[in-house]
Amino acid sequence: MSCPDRPGIVAAVTTFVAKHGGNVVDLQQHTDHTDGVFFQRVQFELEAAVSGEELVRSFTPVADSYGMDWSLHYLDSPPRLAVLASKEPHCLQDLLTRRRTGELAADVAVVVSNHPDHADLAAWFGVPYVHLPVVDGDRSRQEREVQRVLERERVDLLVLARYMQILSSELCSRWRNRIINIHHSFLPAFQGARPYQQAHDRGVKLIGVSAHYVTAELDAGPIIDQDVLRVSHRDDVTDLQRKGRDLEVAVLARAVRAHLSHRILVYGNKTVVFDD
Repeated sequence: MSCPDRPGIVAAVTTFVAKHGGNVVDLQQHTDHTDGVFFQRVQFELEAAVSGEELVRSFTPVADSYGMDWSLHYLDSPPRLAVLASKEPHCLQDLLTRRRTGELAADVAVVVSNHPDHADLAAWFGVPYVHLPVVDGDRSRQEREVQRVLERERVDLLVLARYMQILSSELCSRWRNRIINIHHSFLPAFQGARPYQQAHDRGVKLIGVSAHYVTAELDAGPIIDQDVLRVSHRDDVTDLQRKGRDLEVAVLARAVRAHLSHRILVYGNKTVVFDD
């Protein structure tokens, strides 16, 4: 939840949990003193059977009294996830591996690609694979087909695992804060295409990657996670790409895991990401 900062918020939330027989197992908070906004994530267990509808109905007056923007989630109800990929396999394979080992609390419902390259990989992991190429440059038609697949599979979160297609503003709006992309640069530097080439041309000594929510403005959505790696004049573009792939899989996985465990609060074009 988030709301204008004022005294009594923590007490109001924890008292509500206690009155409903709940036990707080994790509580994290942050105050943005510049804008006067309070952020909080409370994880609690309930001994008695209380429906989600009852909790929402009971908490709404509390939330309204503080002007809260809030949501309620159950950690034992894994979201359904779709992974979109193009030709690069490393992020896709890493996510599927983490899901199989139980590291990602999600059901991978489908893998969608504009290339046929990863069909065998998806089949090995037992995940449906849908090949939707861009025919005659008609990206709008291809995107409509992608959207139909997402609706059919009842997808909750869309992950772009080096998916090299630009999404429309309509799709970005419909899936607001539910599309995570991995961009192979330390945003806001080197936006757009071929960021490793841009970094090499600029002669940087650090390369980075950024996981962010997707918005209609290319590579400008709220950043969830980032990491950097030192490089030198000895590294050509191929070296940068090879070294960057290690960062890409780790940062994307951290961002997806944070979203799945409901640890991200979006505020304007920024995020508050609570600890795991």
